[in-house]
Amino acid sequence: MANAYVLVINSGSSSLKFAVIDSQSGDAVLSGLGECFGMSNPTMNWKYAGTKYDVSITGGGDHHKLAIKRLVEIINEYGLAEQVTAVGHRIVHGGEKFTKTIRINEEILAEIIKLSDLAPLHNPAGAKGIEAAIEAFPTLPQFAVFDTAFHQTMPSKAFTCTISNELYKEHGIRRYGFHGTSHYFVSREAAKVIDKPIEESSFISVHLGNGASVCAIKDGQSVDTSMGFTPLAGLMMGTRCGDIDPGIIEFLMKKGWTQEQIFSELNKNSGFLGVSGLTSDARGILEAMEEGHKGATLAFQVFTYRVAKYIASYMVTLDSLDAIIFTGGIGENALPIRREILKYLKIFGYKENEAANADARFGARGIITEDGTPVAMVIPTNEEFVIAQQSAALL
Repeated sequence: MANAYVLVINSGSSSLKFAVIDSQSGDAVLSGLGECFGMSNPTMNWKYAGTKYDVSITGGGDHHKLAIKRLVEIINEYGLAEQVTAVGHRIVHGGEKFTKTIRINEEILAEIIKLSDLAPLHNPAGAKGIEAAIEAFPTLPQFAVFDTAFHQTMPSKAFTCTISNELYKEHGIRRYGFHGTSHYFVSREAAKVIDKPIEESSFISVHLGNGASVCAIKDGQSVDTSMGFTPLAGLMMGTRCGDIDPGIIEFLMKKGWTQEQIFSELNKNSGFLGVSGLTSDARGILEAMEEGHKGATLAFQVFTYRVAKYIASYMVTLDSLDAIIFTGGIGENALPIRREILKYLKIFGYKENEAANADARFGARGIITEDGTPVAMVIPTNEEFVIAQQSAALL
């Protein structure tokens, strides 16, 4: 019997990430990225059977459509067309309406576009990817998997913003949270590691990458998370500021800054980049810190301190804690960052196992604390697998 593959599409404003995933094993049969859309030199690269390919996207018009047209050719070229049974789309914002994966029709697509007010940089791009995929694969069922869906189990005490309730009722201003597919996946995998049903397991999931968030998971459900109404809230990130005093916005406006300048600063010139004055990349921060760069050292200190504070604060949301889970590009690979965070948590009994921590990198998973002490572990995330699984489950 042929394997059932799902084409997973993650459409950004200037990029298109894609993968053909085996919905049973989670293996990526084909994966790639189209980028620099809207610019003069859009490109597309992919990996198949261990070989990497790289081409320019030629022709005028919509680069998302051109990329998906090329993707169709690639799928046909490798003989995968008959095995692809569905298309799953990562959609950033589902608001309060979408609490689970759903099959896309005209009404659902219109709702996704309508939610663009809540995610103006992401949902329009996701909708564009859906439209292009429907045109390219008209006979395949298409599904939307929402970053926000996993967090819709948060209680009102966790998602309520401390502003006028009228603003919530009129504009939907509340905490939504993001990275839901990642937190969902790693918590299920962590439950397997400790050999406990997910419905009886509680974790603090720490997704650290260019975007970063913490999630408290009780009995398998999200009960709190650090990102808020937008992905700008919570932890310091690659270029995003995370939590700041909102009075800073008023202060800068009085200094003559425009709305566009302020939010460009908070989204694109803050975080690792802003504090270090050097780079948004954690690898560059760690390298520069070793060379004595003061800005990089400060960025490292601020980041690890704030992550540890969030982890500690989320312990109050749980009756018990089975493990802290590190995931995401930084969480899976940046040994000094995990080590520093665990040092901050020593008051709770966490003690690093140096050898295990060093081993749990570059795709390897494992418990990184000493036996007999509270458990922290590394679980590589696989959001594409979640999208493929949940899409296939609805066929």
